[in-house]
Amino acid sequence: MGMVACFTSLSSEALLELQEEPDRIEAYLSPDDGESEPPNYLDLDKAWHGIHYLLTGLADGGTQPQSLAVIGGQEFGPEVGYGPARFLTPQQVRSVATSLSGISEEALSQRFNPKDMEAKQIYPDAIWVRDGQEALDYALENYRQLQVFYQDAAARGDVVIQWLS
Repeated sequence: MGMVACFTSLSSEALLELQEEPDRIEAYLSPDDGESEPPNYLDLDKAWHGIHYLLTGLADGGTQPQSLAVIGGQEFGPEVGYGPARFLTPQQVRSVATSLSGISEEALSQRFNPKDMEAKQIYPDAIWVRDGQEALDYALENYRQLQVFYQDAAARGDVVIQWLS
């Protein structure tokens, strides 16, 4: 199956409740024993690391707010998949939403460097050189969904929880 990046947005109050009762986090993120999705859910599939690279030029970290969009924020709670979940505050969510709305697919396409992505082991590292334009299209399709997700979360004033599953 591989590593997929998952996102949900919720109110600050709901996040506080989860922080106060960390044993509820996994059930919230994977309702019905993983058979359902939490509210306001997005799954970037395996495109997450490629999107992070296209936004930052790096495998890890980078300039904010772009570096917060996929694998940013503050860790909290127990391990859920590949490490603990992370959260972004409503202010960070607005900042990410504004930033993403200003970054076009054309701009990301110009940053696409399959050999550099392979060298930096951008997950899934086998596809960038092998699949070229098809791999870029896959990342851009998921990027569009990420833009909409952050715009909607910012409009509600929500926090965002990110986790790798």
